[in-house]
Amino acid sequence: MFLSLDGGDGTGKSTQCKLLADWLRAKGCDLVVCRDPGSTPLGEAVRGLLLDRHDLNIHRRSEMLLYMAARTQMVEEVIRPALEAGKTVLADRYLLANVVYQGHAGGLDVETLWEVGRVATGGLMPRLTVVLDVPAQVAAARLTGTPDRMESQGTAFHARVRQGFLAEAERRPGEIVVVDASAGIEQVHKAVCEAVAPLVAGRAPTTHTGR
Repeated sequence: MFLSLDGGDGTGKSTQCKLLADWLRAKGCDLVVCRDPGSTPLGEAVRGLLLDRHDLNIHRRSEMLLYMAARTQMVEEVIRPALEAGKTVLADRYLLANVVYQGHAGGLDVETLWEVGRVATGGLMPRLTVVLDVPAQVAAARLTGTPDRMESQGTAFHARVRQGFLAEAERRPGEIVVVDASAGIEQVHKAVCEAVAPLVAGRAPTTHTGR
């Protein structure tokens, strides 16, 4: 089983990913957790370029292709071998983030991004993606520390990111579940688990939780 967790910066994704991983392990899943970009030597190097190098002028298409390259490596080195070994994989972001950040928010063609993504991943997609959703202003207020390149894109950009996630969830109700992440950590965790539980039990997921 392949799951991913996504959402805008400041939605609590890293916290919820850890909590979900603990819950899945408690349910008996032999779990592999990865982050996109990252989780391989190439992926981590690309992550450093994309998120930490404020001095680099990276065109949106270049940005998109760098994410795709890192994802390809993660699929071939981490995700596909884990799935073939019968393990459960939880990805902290995946192709949907590329579609939203560089497409809906960044101005690249959304359908082209999905198509490039299918090539980059060899067609390997999560059974379910849980998207954490909060208003952009609320998410921005939650961010602490020095913002990375993507976090520094501005309020209007991140408002488009949110709308992009919601638009894709409407287009792909069987693949994307939206969870209201404006509540407390435990409430959000409960909603995330409720979204994933049918798959763990071998049933089809519901399409929306807490919205």
